[in-house]
Amino acid sequence: MDHFPIFLSTKGQRIVLSGGGDAALAKLRLLMKSQAKISVYAPEPAPEITAWAEEGRLTLHRRPLRLGDVLCAKLFYAADEDETEDARTAAIARAEGALVNIVDNLQDSAFITPAIVDRDPVTIAIGTEGAAPVLARAIKADLEERLPATLGTLARIGKGFRKVADALPFGRPRRDFWRDYYFNAGPHAVAEGETAVEGALHTLLDDHLSRAARPGHIAFVGGGPGDPELLTLKARRALDEADVVIYDRLISSEILELARREALMIDVGKEGFGPSTSQDTINDLLVEHAQGGAQVVRLKSGDATIFGRLDEEIDAVDAHGIGWHIVPGITSASAAVAAIGQSLTKRTRNASVRFLTGHDMKGFADHDWAALARPGEVAAIYMGKKSARFIQGRLIMHGADRATPVTLVENASRPDQRILETTLDRLPTDLADANLTGPALTFYGLAPRAAARLAPEILKEEMA
Repeated sequence: MDHFPIFLSTKGQRIVLSGGGDAALAKLRLLMKSQAKISVYAPEPAPEITAWAEEGRLTLHRRPLRLGDVLCAKLFYAADEDETEDARTAAIARAEGALVNIVDNLQDSAFITPAIVDRDPVTIAIGTEGAAPVLARAIKADLEERLPATLGTLARIGKGFRKVADALPFGRPRRDFWRDYYFNAGPHAVAEGETAVEGALHTLLDDHLSRAARPGHIAFVGGGPGDPELLTLKARRALDEADVVIYDRLISSEILELARREALMIDVGKEGFGPSTSQDTINDLLVEHAQGGAQVVRLKSGDATIFGRLDEEIDAVDAHGIGWHIVPGITSASAAVAAIGQSLTKRTRNASVRFLTGHDMKGFADHDWAALARPGEVAAIYMGKKSARFIQGRLIMHGADRATPVTLVENASRPDQRILETTLDRLPTDLADANLTGPALTFYGLAPRAAARLAPEILKEEMA
Protein backbone atom coordinates (compact mmCIF):
# COMPACT_ATOMS: atom_id res chain seq x y z
CA MET A 1 0.00 0.00 0.00
CA ASP A 2 1.80 3.13 -1.24
CA HIS A 3 -1.06 5.49 -0.36
CA PHE A 4 -2.61 5.24 3.10
CA PRO A 5 -6.33 6.15 2.99
CA ILE A 6 -7.58 8.75 5.49
CA PHE A 7 -10.54 11.12 5.70
CA LEU A 8 -9.17 14.64 6.11
CA SER A 9 -11.20 17.26 7.97
CA THR A 10 -11.60 20.21 5.57
CA LYS A 11 -14.34 22.22 7.30
CA GLY A 12 -13.24 25.86 7.26
CA GLN A 13 -9.81 24.93 5.81
CA ARG A 14 -8.23 26.41 2.67
CA ILE A 15 -7.87 24.34 -0.48
CA VAL A 16 -6.09 25.99 -3.40
CA LEU A 17 -6.30 24.99 -7.05
CA SER A 18 -4.33 26.35 -9.99
CA GLY A 19 -5.99 25.94 -13.38
CA GLY A 20 -9.17 26.79 -15.18
CA GLY A 21 -9.81 24.05 -17.75
CA ASP A 22 -11.36 20.59 -17.83
CA ALA A 23 -8.96 19.11 -15.24
CA ALA A 24 -9.78 21.93 -12.84
CA LEU A 25 -13.53 21.47 -13.38
CA ALA A 26 -13.33 17.75 -12.58
CA LYS A 27 -11.54 18.39 -9.28
CA LEU A 28 -13.74 21.33 -8.29
CA ARG A 29 -16.97 19.39 -8.74
CA LEU A 30 -15.72 17.03 -6.06
CA LEU A 31 -14.06 19.62 -3.79
CA MET A 32 -17.19 21.77 -3.63
CA LYS A 33 -18.99 18.93 -1.84
CA SER A 34 -16.75 19.68 1.15
CA GLN A 35 -17.02 22.63 3.56
CA ALA A 36 -13.56 23.92 2.64
CA LYS A 37 -12.73 27.46 1.57
CA ILE A 38 -11.67 27.00 -2.06
CA SER A 39 -9.40 29.45 -3.91
CA VAL A 40 -8.85 29.11 -7.66
CA TYR A 41 -6.07 30.82 -9.62
CA ALA A 42 -6.72 30.91 -13.38
CA PRO A 43 -6.05 33.69 -15.95
CA GLU A 44 -8.73 32.24 -18.24
CA PRO A 45 -11.24 30.27 -16.13
CA ALA A 46 -13.99 28.15 -17.67
CA PRO A 47 -17.48 29.69 -17.55
CA GLU A 48 -18.56 27.18 -14.90
CA ILE A 49 -15.78 28.35 -12.56
CA THR A 50 -16.82 31.96 -13.06
CA ALA A 51 -20.43 31.05 -12.27
CA TRP A 52 -19.42 29.18 -9.12
CA ALA A 53 -17.42 32.20 -7.98
CA GLU A 54 -20.43 34.48 -8.54
CA GLU A 55 -22.55 32.07 -6.45
CA GLY A 56 -20.02 32.34 -3.62
CA ARG A 57 -19.02 28.70 -3.78
CA LEU A 58 -15.34 29.53 -4.33
CA THR A 59 -12.97 32.50 -4.59
CA LEU A 60 -11.60 33.15 -8.10
CA HIS A 61 -8.35 35.00 -8.84
CA ARG A 62 -7.97 35.74 -12.57
CA ARG A 63 -4.19 35.47 -12.63
CA PRO A 64 -1.43 32.86 -12.31
CA LEU A 65 -0.51 31.55 -8.88
CA ARG A 66 2.22 33.54 -7.09
CA LEU A 67 4.36 33.16 -3.99
CA GLY A 68 2.25 33.52 -0.84
CA ASP A 69 -0.99 32.31 -2.46
CA VAL A 70 -0.87 28.86 -0.84
CA LEU A 71 0.01 29.92 2.70
CA CYS A 72 -2.15 28.17 5.35
CA ALA A 73 -3.72 25.84 2.75
CA LYS A 74 -4.23 22.17 3.61
CA LEU A 75 -4.30 20.89 0.04
CA PHE A 76 -3.13 22.14 -3.32
CA TYR A 77 -4.13 20.93 -6.77
CA ALA A 78 -2.00 21.70 -9.83
CA ALA A 79 -4.51 21.41 -12.68
CA ASP A 80 -2.96 23.72 -15.28
CA GLU A 81 -2.70 20.94 -17.88
CA ASP A 82 0.82 22.17 -18.65
CA GLU A 83 3.85 20.32 -17.26
CA THR A 84 5.99 23.42 -16.83
CA GLU A 85 3.27 25.46 -15.11
CA ASP A 86 2.23 22.46 -12.94
CA ALA A 87 5.83 22.06 -11.78
CA ARG A 88 6.10 25.80 -11.00
CA THR A 89 2.88 26.01 -8.98
CA ALA A 90 3.54 22.71 -7.20
CA ALA A 91 6.94 23.97 -6.08
CA ILE A 92 5.32 27.07 -4.57
CA ALA A 93 2.72 24.96 -2.77
CA ARG A 94 5.31 22.58 -1.31
CA ALA A 95 7.41 25.50 -0.08
CA GLU A 96 4.33 26.98 1.62
CA GLY A 97 3.44 23.77 3.45
CA ALA A 98 0.53 22.27 1.51
CA LEU A 99 0.05 18.67 0.42
CA VAL A 100 0.30 18.66 -3.38
CA ASN A 101 -1.62 16.78 -6.05
CA ILE A 102 -0.58 17.24 -9.67
CA VAL A 103 -3.32 16.05 -12.00
CA ASP A 104 -2.21 13.02 -14.05
CA ASN A 105 1.21 13.00 -12.38
CA LEU A 106 1.19 10.28 -9.72
CA GLN A 107 4.95 10.24 -9.23
CA ASP A 108 5.21 13.89 -8.12
CA SER A 109 1.97 13.96 -6.10
CA ALA A 110 1.92 13.68 -2.31
CA PHE A 111 -1.67 12.38 -2.36
CA ILE A 112 -4.30 11.17 -4.79
CA THR A 113 -8.04 11.83 -4.86
CA PRO A 114 -10.08 8.60 -4.91
CA ALA A 115 -13.30 7.87 -6.71
CA ILE A 116 -16.07 8.63 -4.22
CA VAL A 117 -19.55 7.26 -3.58
CA ASP A 118 -21.41 10.03 -1.78
CA ARG A 119 -24.27 9.20 0.57
CA ASP A 120 -23.49 12.07 2.91
CA PRO A 121 -22.53 11.51 5.71
CA VAL A 122 -21.63 8.05 4.39
CA THR A 123 -18.67 8.37 2.06
CA ILE A 124 -16.94 5.48 0.30
CA ALA A 125 -13.53 6.19 -1.21
CA ILE A 126 -12.13 3.88 -3.90
CA GLY A 127 -8.46 3.99 -4.79
CA THR A 128 -6.26 1.95 -7.13
CA GLU A 129 -2.91 3.69 -6.38
CA GLY A 130 -3.49 5.62 -9.60
CA ALA A 131 -2.94 2.43 -11.60
CA ALA A 132 -6.49 1.75 -12.82
CA PRO A 133 -8.85 4.75 -12.68
CA VAL A 134 -11.22 3.00 -15.10
CA LEU A 135 -11.53 0.13 -12.60
CA ALA A 136 -12.15 2.59 -9.74
CA ARG A 137 -14.97 4.19 -11.73
CA ALA A 138 -16.49 0.78 -12.48
CA ILE A 139 -16.47 -0.12 -8.77
CA LYS A 140 -18.00 3.26 -7.97
CA ALA A 141 -20.81 2.69 -10.49
CA ASP A 142 -21.51 -0.75 -9.03
CA LEU A 143 -21.71 0.63 -5.48
CA GLU A 144 -23.92 3.53 -6.59
CA GLU A 145 -26.45 0.98 -7.85
CA ARG A 146 -26.31 -1.14 -4.70
CA LEU A 147 -26.57 1.57 -2.03
CA PRO A 148 -30.04 3.07 -1.55
CA ALA A 149 -30.43 6.83 -1.77
CA THR A 150 -32.00 6.77 1.72
CA LEU A 151 -28.74 5.54 3.27
CA GLY A 152 -27.52 9.10 3.78
CA THR A 153 -30.75 10.04 5.57
CA LEU A 154 -30.45 7.07 7.92
CA ALA A 155 -26.82 7.87 8.68
CA ARG A 156 -27.49 11.59 9.27
CA ILE A 157 -30.33 10.88 11.70
CA GLY A 158 -28.28 8.16 13.37
CA LYS A 159 -25.31 10.51 13.75
CA GLY A 160 -27.48 12.96 15.68
CA PHE A 161 -28.68 10.15 17.95
CA ARG A 162 -25.27 8.79 18.92
CA LYS A 163 -25.07 10.60 22.28
CA VAL A 164 -28.50 9.29 23.28
CA ALA A 165 -27.44 5.75 22.33
CA ASP A 166 -24.48 6.05 24.70
CA ALA A 167 -26.96 4.98 27.40
CA LEU A 168 -26.23 1.45 26.17
CA PRO A 169 -23.10 -0.30 27.50
CA PHE A 170 -20.01 0.11 25.31
CA GLY A 171 -19.20 -2.68 22.87
CA ARG A 172 -21.56 -5.36 21.63
CA PRO A 173 -24.83 -3.89 23.08
CA ARG A 174 -24.23 -0.69 21.09
CA ARG A 175 -23.21 -2.58 17.95
CA ASP A 176 -26.35 -4.73 18.17
CA PHE A 177 -28.47 -1.60 18.53
CA TRP A 178 -26.96 0.14 15.50
CA ARG A 179 -27.08 -3.04 13.41
CA ASP A 180 -30.79 -3.33 14.26
CA TYR A 181 -31.31 0.32 13.29
CA TYR A 182 -29.47 0.34 9.96
CA PHE A 183 -30.65 -3.04 8.71
CA ASN A 184 -34.11 -3.38 10.22
CA ALA A 185 -35.96 -0.58 12.02
CA GLY A 186 -34.47 2.34 10.08
CA PRO A 187 -35.13 1.11 6.52
CA HIS A 188 -38.68 0.14 7.48
CA ALA A 189 -39.39 3.63 8.89
CA VAL A 190 -37.60 5.82 6.34
CA ALA A 191 -40.41 5.62 3.77
CA GLU A 192 -42.66 7.46 6.26
CA GLY A 193 -40.25 10.37 6.65
CA GLU A 194 -37.59 11.62 9.06
CA THR A 195 -40.01 11.98 11.98
CA ALA A 196 -40.90 8.30 11.71
CA VAL A 197 -37.21 7.35 11.68
CA GLU A 198 -36.50 9.39 14.82
CA GLY A 199 -39.47 7.78 16.56
CA ALA A 200 -38.28 4.33 15.53
CA LEU A 201 -34.85 5.10 17.03
CA HIS A 202 -36.30 5.96 20.43
CA THR A 203 -38.53 2.87 20.41
CA LEU A 204 -35.60 0.71 19.40
CA LEU A 205 -33.38 2.17 22.14
CA ASP A 206 -36.01 1.45 24.80
CA ASP A 207 -36.21 -2.13 23.54
CA HIS A 208 -32.42 -2.63 23.65
CA LEU A 209 -32.08 -1.03 27.09
CA SER A 210 -34.51 -3.58 28.47
CA ARG A 211 -32.75 -6.58 26.93
CA ALA A 212 -30.54 -8.91 28.92
CA ALA A 213 -26.92 -9.04 27.79
CA ARG A 214 -26.36 -11.53 25.01
CA PRO A 215 -24.48 -14.58 26.39
CA GLY A 216 -21.09 -15.52 25.02
CA HIS A 217 -21.20 -17.88 22.07
CA ILE A 218 -18.69 -19.75 19.91
CA ALA A 219 -18.91 -20.29 16.15
CA PHE A 220 -16.62 -23.06 14.89
CA VAL A 221 -15.98 -21.73 11.39
CA GLY A 222 -14.38 -23.50 8.45
CA GLY A 223 -12.07 -20.94 6.84
CA GLY A 224 -11.66 -22.89 3.61
CA PRO A 225 -8.36 -23.64 1.84
CA GLY A 226 -7.15 -20.02 1.71
CA ASP A 227 -8.81 -18.27 -1.21
CA PRO A 228 -11.11 -15.66 0.41
CA GLU A 229 -13.60 -16.12 -2.45
CA LEU A 230 -14.15 -19.69 -1.25
CA LEU A 231 -15.26 -18.51 2.18
CA THR A 232 -18.99 -19.07 2.71
CA LEU A 233 -21.39 -16.18 3.24
CA LYS A 234 -22.21 -17.57 6.68
CA ALA A 235 -18.50 -17.56 7.58
CA ARG A 236 -18.17 -13.96 6.38
CA ARG A 237 -21.09 -12.97 8.57
CA ALA A 238 -19.59 -14.70 11.61
CA LEU A 239 -16.28 -12.86 11.12
CA ASP A 240 -18.10 -9.56 10.79
CA GLU A 241 -19.86 -10.08 14.14
CA ALA A 242 -16.98 -11.60 16.12
CA ASP A 243 -15.52 -9.93 19.20
CA VAL A 244 -12.69 -12.49 19.32
CA VAL A 245 -11.18 -14.57 16.50
CA ILE A 246 -9.04 -17.54 17.53
CA TYR A 247 -7.41 -18.75 14.32
CA ASP A 248 -5.14 -21.53 13.02
CA ARG A 249 -1.72 -21.13 11.40
CA LEU A 250 -2.96 -21.94 7.91
CA ILE A 251 -5.64 -19.22 7.77
CA SER A 252 -4.62 -16.82 5.00
CA SER A 253 -3.99 -13.14 5.72
CA GLU A 254 -6.68 -12.21 3.16
CA ILE A 255 -9.29 -14.02 5.23
CA LEU A 256 -8.08 -12.50 8.51
CA GLU A 257 -8.52 -9.08 6.89
CA LEU A 258 -12.28 -9.76 6.75
CA ALA A 259 -12.64 -9.70 10.52
CA ARG A 260 -13.77 -6.52 12.27
CA ARG A 261 -10.88 -4.15 12.93
CA GLU A 262 -11.87 -4.00 16.60
CA ALA A 263 -11.90 -7.79 17.04
CA LEU A 264 -9.24 -9.40 19.24
CA MET A 265 -7.16 -11.67 16.98
CA ILE A 266 -5.46 -14.66 18.67
CA ASP A 267 -3.06 -16.89 16.74
CA VAL A 268 -3.10 -20.47 18.07
CA GLY A 269 -1.19 -22.05 15.20
CA LYS A 270 -0.16 -25.68 15.25
CA GLU A 271 2.59 -27.17 13.11
CA GLY A 272 3.29 -30.87 12.74
CA PHE A 273 6.58 -31.73 14.44
CA GLY A 274 7.07 -28.00 15.12
CA PRO A 275 6.04 -25.16 17.46
CA SER A 276 2.40 -25.43 18.52
CA THR A 277 -0.16 -24.00 20.87
CA SER A 278 -1.36 -26.79 23.14
CA GLN A 279 -4.92 -27.98 22.78
CA ASP A 280 -5.55 -27.30 26.47
CA THR A 281 -4.51 -23.66 25.96
CA ILE A 282 -6.89 -23.32 23.01
CA ASN A 283 -9.73 -24.84 25.02
CA ASP A 284 -9.03 -22.45 27.90
CA LEU A 285 -9.05 -19.43 25.55
CA LEU A 286 -12.41 -20.44 24.10
CA VAL A 287 -13.97 -20.83 27.53
CA GLU A 288 -12.40 -17.65 28.95
CA HIS A 289 -13.61 -15.32 26.19
CA ALA A 290 -17.07 -16.87 25.82
CA GLN A 291 -17.65 -16.72 29.58
CA GLY A 292 -16.75 -13.03 29.39
CA GLY A 293 -19.71 -12.52 27.02
CA ALA A 294 -17.75 -12.41 23.75
CA GLN A 295 -19.00 -13.69 20.43
CA VAL A 296 -16.06 -15.92 19.50
CA VAL A 297 -15.10 -17.30 16.11
CA ARG A 298 -12.86 -20.36 16.25
CA LEU A 299 -11.49 -20.14 12.72
CA LYS A 300 -10.12 -23.42 11.38
CA SER A 301 -8.45 -24.07 8.04
CA GLY A 302 -10.55 -25.97 5.50
CA ASP A 303 -13.61 -27.53 7.10
CA ALA A 304 -13.82 -27.49 10.89
CA THR A 305 -15.06 -31.08 11.01
CA ILE A 306 -12.08 -32.66 9.19
CA PHE A 307 -8.86 -33.22 11.19
CA GLY A 308 -9.55 -30.11 13.24
CA ARG A 309 -9.85 -31.52 16.78
CA LEU A 310 -13.35 -30.10 16.79
CA ASP A 311 -14.78 -32.65 19.22
CA GLU A 312 -12.17 -31.84 21.87
CA GLU A 313 -13.04 -28.14 21.72
CA ILE A 314 -16.80 -28.77 21.74
CA ASP A 315 -16.42 -31.02 24.78
CA ALA A 316 -14.48 -28.27 26.56
CA VAL A 317 -17.13 -25.59 25.96
CA ASP A 318 -20.00 -28.01 26.65
CA ALA A 319 -18.50 -28.67 30.06
CA HIS A 320 -19.04 -24.98 30.86
CA GLY A 321 -22.53 -24.70 29.35
CA ILE A 322 -21.42 -22.37 26.53
CA GLY A 323 -23.49 -22.16 23.35
CA TRP A 324 -21.91 -22.98 19.99
CA HIS A 325 -22.63 -23.78 16.37
CA ILE A 326 -20.63 -25.04 13.38
CA VAL A 327 -20.18 -23.21 10.07
CA PRO A 328 -18.98 -25.70 7.41
CA GLY A 329 -16.11 -24.77 5.12
CA ILE A 330 -14.55 -26.05 1.90
CA THR A 331 -11.93 -28.65 2.82
CA SER A 332 -8.55 -28.50 1.10
CA ALA A 333 -9.21 -31.85 -0.64
CA SER A 334 -12.08 -30.26 -2.57
CA ALA A 335 -9.97 -27.28 -3.62
CA ALA A 336 -6.97 -29.43 -4.48
CA VAL A 337 -8.88 -31.96 -6.59
CA ALA A 338 -10.45 -29.08 -8.51
CA ALA A 339 -6.94 -27.76 -9.21
CA ILE A 340 -5.96 -30.98 -10.98
CA GLY A 341 -9.23 -31.23 -12.91
CA GLN A 342 -10.36 -34.47 -11.30
CA SER A 343 -13.19 -35.72 -9.11
CA LEU A 344 -12.74 -37.57 -5.85
CA THR A 345 -14.99 -40.43 -7.00
CA LYS A 346 -15.58 -41.85 -10.45
CA ARG A 347 -17.89 -44.57 -11.71
CA THR A 348 -15.92 -47.75 -12.62
CA ARG A 349 -12.85 -46.42 -10.81
CA ASN A 350 -13.70 -45.82 -7.15
CA ALA A 351 -17.03 -45.59 -5.36
CA SER A 352 -15.43 -44.23 -2.22
CA VAL A 353 -12.56 -42.01 -1.18
CA ARG A 354 -10.57 -42.07 2.05
CA PHE A 355 -9.62 -38.94 3.96
CA LEU A 356 -6.47 -39.78 5.89
CA THR A 357 -3.97 -37.91 8.02
CA GLY A 358 -0.25 -38.47 7.57
CA HIS A 359 0.47 -38.17 11.26
CA ASP A 360 -1.40 -38.02 14.53
CA MET A 361 -0.56 -37.17 18.14
CA LYS A 362 1.69 -40.23 18.42
CA GLY A 363 3.61 -39.66 15.17
CA PHE A 364 3.05 -41.21 11.74
CA ALA A 365 -0.54 -42.46 11.51
CA ASP A 366 -1.31 -46.09 10.72
CA HIS A 367 -4.25 -47.02 8.51
CA ASP A 368 -5.71 -50.01 6.66
CA TRP A 369 -2.86 -50.05 4.15
CA ALA A 370 -3.87 -53.43 2.70
CA ALA A 371 -7.25 -52.09 1.63
CA LEU A 372 -5.74 -48.88 0.25
CA ALA A 373 -3.10 -50.82 -1.74
CA ARG A 374 -5.79 -52.45 -3.92
CA PRO A 375 -6.02 -51.18 -7.55
CA GLY A 376 -8.37 -48.24 -8.13
CA GLU A 377 -8.34 -46.94 -4.56
CA VAL A 378 -8.17 -43.16 -3.98
CA ALA A 379 -7.14 -41.31 -0.82
CA ALA A 380 -6.78 -37.66 0.13
CA ILE A 381 -3.93 -37.50 2.65
CA TYR A 382 -3.70 -34.46 4.90
CA MET A 383 -0.41 -33.50 6.56
CA GLY A 384 1.39 -36.11 4.49
CA LYS A 385 4.60 -34.37 3.36
CA LYS A 386 6.81 -35.40 6.27
CA SER A 387 5.33 -38.90 6.34
CA ALA A 388 5.72 -39.53 2.59
CA ARG A 389 8.41 -42.20 2.94
CA PHE A 390 6.43 -43.93 5.70
CA ILE A 391 3.27 -43.95 3.54
CA GLN A 392 5.21 -45.24 0.53
CA GLY A 393 6.74 -48.07 2.57
CA ARG A 394 3.45 -49.19 4.09
CA LEU A 395 1.66 -49.26 0.71
CA ILE A 396 4.40 -51.06 -1.17
CA MET A 397 4.71 -53.56 1.69
CA HIS A 398 1.02 -54.39 1.19
CA GLY A 399 1.34 -54.87 -2.55
CA ALA A 400 0.55 -51.48 -4.03
CA ASP A 401 1.70 -50.91 -7.61
CA ARG A 402 4.79 -48.67 -7.58
CA ALA A 403 3.46 -46.90 -10.71
CA THR A 404 0.31 -45.74 -8.88
CA PRO A 405 -0.09 -42.00 -9.55
CA VAL A 406 0.44 -39.62 -6.65
CA THR A 407 -0.22 -35.88 -6.84
CA LEU A 408 0.60 -33.23 -4.25
CA VAL A 409 -1.10 -29.84 -4.30
CA GLU A 410 0.69 -27.16 -2.31
CA ASN A 411 -1.24 -24.07 -1.14
CA ALA A 412 -4.42 -25.25 -2.83
CA SER A 413 -6.58 -22.39 -4.18
CA ARG A 414 -3.99 -19.70 -3.36
CA PRO A 415 -2.02 -17.56 -5.82
CA ASP A 416 1.19 -19.50 -5.02
CA GLN A 417 -0.42 -22.91 -5.61
CA ARG A 418 1.92 -25.58 -7.00
CA ILE A 419 1.21 -29.12 -8.17
CA LEU A 420 3.67 -32.02 -8.06
CA GLU A 421 2.83 -35.00 -10.25
CA THR A 422 4.71 -38.19 -9.40
CA THR A 423 4.26 -41.91 -8.64
CA LEU A 424 4.31 -43.97 -5.49
CA ASP A 425 7.78 -45.24 -6.44
CA ARG A 426 9.28 -41.73 -6.80
CA LEU A 427 7.23 -39.94 -4.15
CA PRO A 428 9.90 -39.23 -1.47
CA THR A 429 12.59 -38.34 -4.04
CA ASP A 430 10.44 -35.99 -6.13
CA LEU A 431 8.98 -34.41 -3.01
CA ALA A 432 12.47 -33.62 -1.69
CA ASP A 433 13.51 -32.17 -5.07
CA ALA A 434 10.39 -30.02 -5.36
CA ASN A 435 11.06 -28.36 -1.98
CA LEU A 436 7.41 -27.74 -1.19
CA THR A 437 7.38 -25.39 1.78
CA GLY A 438 3.65 -24.70 2.15
CA PRO A 439 0.79 -26.93 3.32
CA ALA A 440 0.19 -29.71 0.82
CA LEU A 441 -2.61 -32.19 0.17
CA THR A 442 -1.51 -35.59 -1.19
CA PHE A 443 -3.73 -37.55 -3.57
CA TYR A 444 -2.97 -41.24 -3.77
CA GLY A 445 -4.42 -42.80 -6.93
CA LEU A 446 -5.05 -39.55 -8.84
CA ALA A 447 -3.02 -37.76 -11.51
CA PRO A 448 -3.88 -34.35 -13.00
CA ARG A 449 -6.26 -34.52 -15.93
CA ALA A 450 -4.48 -33.99 -19.26
CA ALA A 451 -5.84 -30.44 -19.69
CA ALA A 452 -4.75 -29.49 -16.18
CA ARG A 453 -1.17 -30.53 -17.00
CA LEU A 454 -0.88 -27.44 -19.19
CA ALA A 455 -0.91 -25.25 -16.08
CA PRO A 456 2.57 -23.76 -15.53
CA GLU A 457 2.65 -24.54 -11.79
CA ILE A 458 2.61 -28.31 -12.31
CA LEU A 459 5.93 -30.01 -11.53
CA LYS A 460 6.27 -33.39 -13.24
CA GLU A 461 8.38 -36.33 -12.18
CA GLU A 462 10.60 -35.87 -15.25
CA MET A 463 12.19 -32.85 -13.53
CA ALA A 464 14.45 -35.25 -11.62
